[in-house]
Amino acid sequence: MDYLWVWIAFHVFVLAMLAIDLGVFHREAHEVSMREAAGWSVTWVVLSLSFNYGVYRFMGPQAGLEFLTGYLIEKALSVDNIFVFVLIFSYFRVPPRYQHRILFWGILGALVLRGGMIFAGTYLIRQFHWIEYVFGAFLVFTGVRMAFQQERDIEPGANPVIKLVRRFVPVTNRYHGQRFFTRESAGPGQPRRGVATPLFVVLMLVETTDIVFAVDSIPAIFAVTTNPFLVYTSNVFAILGLRAMYFLLAGVIQRFHYLQLGLSAVLTFVGVKMLIGDWYAIPIGVSLCVIAAVLGLSVVASWLFPKEAEEHAPVEHDPLHPPAGEPGVAPIDPTPGVAESAASEPGDSPPR
Repeated sequence: MDYLWVWIAFHVFVLAMLAIDLGVFHREAHEVSMREAAGWSVTWVVLSLSFNYGVYRFMGPQAGLEFLTGYLIEKALSVDNIFVFVLIFSYFRVPPRYQHRILFWGILGALVLRGGMIFAGTYLIRQFHWIEYVFGAFLVFTGVRMAFQQERDIEPGANPVIKLVRRFVPVTNRYHGQRFFTRESAGPGQPRRGVATPLFVVLMLVETTDIVFAVDSIPAIFAVTTNPFLVYTSNVFAILGLRAMYFLLAGVIQRFHYLQLGLSAVLTFVGVKMLIGDWYAIPIGVSLCVIAAVLGLSVVASWLFPKEAEEHAPVEHDPLHPPAGEPGVAPIDPTPGVAESAASEPGDSPPR
């Protein structure tokens, strides 16, 4: 399955689907409805399972089960991404109609970054067998830590990415429609200059957040298979469905409070599987059943034994306003209609 045409065909398919998504269904910015999100979620799952059947048919039952197990692991771990995306979008008050654009470009960047990480991991495993023990120990450590990790508020404003962006790129305090960059005057009588919009800052946070999560998820799939084609394609299909899953689950993600324990058990299990692989190879069918059962039980338990939502302190500061004493930009303008005004006149700063 190392034929070049297979890789090319797969990427042509992915790029075609992305072009249809952005160029046809989301040519105009709009708020994604639950019905639309559900439709796209079903579409991506059906496409993923159809591809899985192709792998099963042409590469054999073992490869088919490995793809399905890797896809299930990545799909489950992406729920953590959704939780963080909700916090970031709320923190920066991103208008719902522009959230899809951020996720589209964020996930496109994630595909490139994860592809590089996957091929680097494949090379390391093939060159240095002992690296499997490093990955396995890391997964066990991450799983145990996740099990005992208490829920805490995540402060996107403390992310060093914001300081880095502000240091090298001037940032405006207003959303300018769907634009990541625009031109505006620094003040009365000042020449217009190129500036990044808050949408670009949020995109950078989404990208860096995904890198952090990839550090856990990619080694987890290597515990299932070291075939780079299966690792890469299962990762891609799971990530492509992440946008639709976000819009489908964003409002209820807090209800899955036992899923963290389920993910912890899955990471620990695949870590142990990787560590003992030289002495006992756990059959892929058993691995798939264990992972599916653990995740299913955690979801069912979350619905049967709901937990009261905890009150989180409201954001009382401006997301892009630096702490006292630091140079930075003015706060985001929360005036209603700013985004819509900017969208209709993208070259001008929206009126106060």
